[in-house]
Amino acid sequence: MSHLKPLYEAILNGDDKSAVAATREALAANAGPMDLITATMIPAMDEVGKLFEAQEYFVPELLLSGRAMRGALDLLRPLLAASGAQPTGRVVIGTVAGDLHDIGKNLVASMLQGGGFEVTDLGTDVKPERFIAAVKSTNADIVALSALLTVTMPAMKVTMDALRAAGVRDRVKVMIGGAPVTRGYAKEIGADGYCEGATGAVPLARSFMNGLLAH
Repeated sequence: MSHLKPLYEAILNGDDKSAVAATREALAANAGPMDLITATMIPAMDEVGKLFEAQEYFVPELLLSGRAMRGALDLLRPLLAASGAQPTGRVVIGTVAGDLHDIGKNLVASMLQGGGFEVTDLGTDVKPERFIAAVKSTNADIVALSALLTVTMPAMKVTMDALRAAGVRDRVKVMIGGAPVTRGYAKEIGADGYCEGATGAVPLARSFMNGLLAH
């Protein structure tokens, strides 16, 4: 479908204005909103992830592609809601209490959105009760916790403990990430998974959803 290529290239090149224009043109040509996501937007963001891993793209390119994808997605959301289409999964993401860093968290949120997930981004310095409230209000499948500082890593454990105390821990899968975070720390605090980089978030989240659907 020739009208899908401009949208793919706009996201790949991080051109948000072209992405919005290409989305409008594709819809005018009767392309289905979900088809645009699954056949064009997700493959484009997957390719962006591969280019990043190959060190052909860097953080600025990831951010620009994420912005282009979000611009296109904003046009599609009302149409998807009207059609009753379901996202790949629902994610609540935030940087934990005491930490104001958001670049890594923003990258992960963009990659997850590009992977077809509905993402609720709580921002930075997010206290446990806000994560809990968001899990309940969005019926989230996954909680993603970010920390960039060693001194804020303990807030991840505090958040995990709060999820358990609130009775919502068993409803969600929890992934953690950030510069000082390790796989060992994820295991120590009882998280379900760990992401070394933003591009690993989508495969991990998809594996979570496959596991949830299998039960």
